[in-house]
Amino acid sequence: MQMNEDKLILITNDDGVDAEGINELAKGLKGLGKLVIMAPDIPRSGMSSAITSEVPIKVFLLREEENLTVYSCTGTPTDCVKVAINEVLERKPDLLVSGINHGGNQAICVHYSGTMGAAIEGCIFDVPSVGISLFNYSDGAPFAESVRLGRQVCELVLKNGLPHGTYLNLNVPNVPQVQGLAICRQADGRWVNEYNRTEDSDGAPLYWLGGEFIDHQPIYPDNDTQRLNEGFASLVPCLIDVTNYTFIHTLQEWVSAK
Repeated sequence: MQMNEDKLILITNDDGVDAEGINELAKGLKGLGKLVIMAPDIPRSGMSSAITSEVPIKVFLLREEENLTVYSCTGTPTDCVKVAINEVLERKPDLLVSGINHGGNQAICVHYSGTMGAAIEGCIFDVPSVGISLFNYSDGAPFAESVRLGRQVCELVLKNGLPHGTYLNLNVPNVPQVQGLAICRQADGRWVNEYNRTEDSDGAPLYWLGGEFIDHQPIYPDNDTQRLNEGFASLVPCLIDVTNYTFIHTLQEWVSAK
């Protein structure tokens, strides 16, 4: 895609403005439009769609380059999106990209993730929004494939847009070369054995988050965890509207029969 200076792209994350993932992403999106980074000043993972309401939010301009402006924000990832769109940007962006997250946001992680919380907030503002995550938690993670696929998806979204109320969740496996891009459903399951217990110096219990993900049956071959395990990147179209439309009639019958 040729450079289009008319396009405005907002970039954010939950790992912080200095994280390698967001800076590699910004490099990879150069040429698609005017880039503005608004990211948390420190890591704020696992924030979901949390917002700051008890204290004021501060925003700091860190640097300005050609077609790239970088801000840090003392709030959550969702705060970053809110303050950028409401107060900082000259207009509503054409695209919001959140990531690249250090660690996967597949399956139900979409509900916990600050990365995806920012994408959800962009979608609420009716901005086409994409969350990007790499299934690697280590320092020095290889972001090349995530950047390549992220740019590919962003080009498609800039060209075609997204339906109202829909955002995209892109997860990339930790492999040297991804097998391909698979359009997936979200895996149905939950985390089990979630905490590792230790003790502090006084013998008081400490609980460290960990665990493993278990799929519910039936396990569909096109769910995101399955495809990631096979070496494919997973791309899941997600909805803001969480209404269970197939259950509405049954619930109406329950209420009417009371």
